[in-house]
Amino acid sequence: MDNKIITTQVLIFAVMMFIGFLARKKRTITPEVTKGLSDVLINITSPLMVFTSFQFTYTSDMLRSAGKVFVFSLFIHLFSLLLGLVIYNMYPKPSRTILRFITVFSNCGFMGLPLLQAIYGRIGVFYGSIYLTVFNLLLWTVGVVIFTGKQRQKSWGRDLLNPNIIGVVLGLATFALSIKIPSPVYSALELVGGMTTPLSMLVIGSLLAGVGIRDLFSGSALYYGTFIRLVVIPGLTLLITSLYNLTPILQGVCVLCAAAPAASLTAIFAEKHNGDALFASRIIFFSTVLSLFTLPLFLLLVG
Repeated sequence: MDNKIITTQVLIFAVMMFIGFLARKKRTITPEVTKGLSDVLINITSPLMVFTSFQFTYTSDMLRSAGKVFVFSLFIHLFSLLLGLVIYNMYPKPSRTILRFITVFSNCGFMGLPLLQAIYGRIGVFYGSIYLTVFNLLLWTVGVVIFTGKQRQKSWGRDLLNPNIIGVVLGLATFALSIKIPSPVYSALELVGGMTTPLSMLVIGSLLAGVGIRDLFSGSALYYGTFIRLVVIPGLTLLITSLYNLTPILQGVCVLCAAAPAASLTAIFAEKHNGDALFASRIIFFSTVLSLFTLPLFLLLVG
């Protein structure tokens, strides 16, 4: 894998985020617009990007490979959950909740899938969507429990029926049954799904613009949580996938998704459940900036 290509792609993301940052500062993108764009990403462009990524000719090898990614994704998320339960007890509850959440949930959707598409093409998005399936299954179940401390079994079924999960299910169905979408329809869906990358970078840049500079880098929890998110979790993922001799692309997908910064949904969950939204925004910003250096490193290691 050419590290120059990886670095160039990450820099492209950085420039797009900076455009979103400037647009927010100039109030071209307001908080209301940011929320609207986030809804478009979650409910329209990202599901279509995932759905169209499954338009491959069915092979049993691809299905087995997808199963491996699913198993490794489940292991990585559950291991991160257990790790988060024991390494943050020295911090007060508001910070501890955020730290546990970002340890489990990376920004593998908004940053991971676009980077996978840039490096591996549609096949990268295909396997990344499998990884993201586990992410979504746990986000709306375990993720809620982390913030509330309560289980909501009655609403789990409704939460899991979100557009991204539906996109995966429908995409898997077309892949397994070798259903080919008519060319004009597929082109339209692919074009809309392709908006995921620029829109997600604009949204992240806009979110970063709302973080106060004065207190941005204060507190050991910020550095500790970022180190766990960007170094420890992807490092362990790299080690484990190496021991099981995964193919380079499968290992790259797992490591890249695990190496993504803190999930941008952390701040949204914190705001909704009366958590520390300010700390959540700070750690999203800090980990996103540092990931511009750590992501190329891990992608070089799996290359």
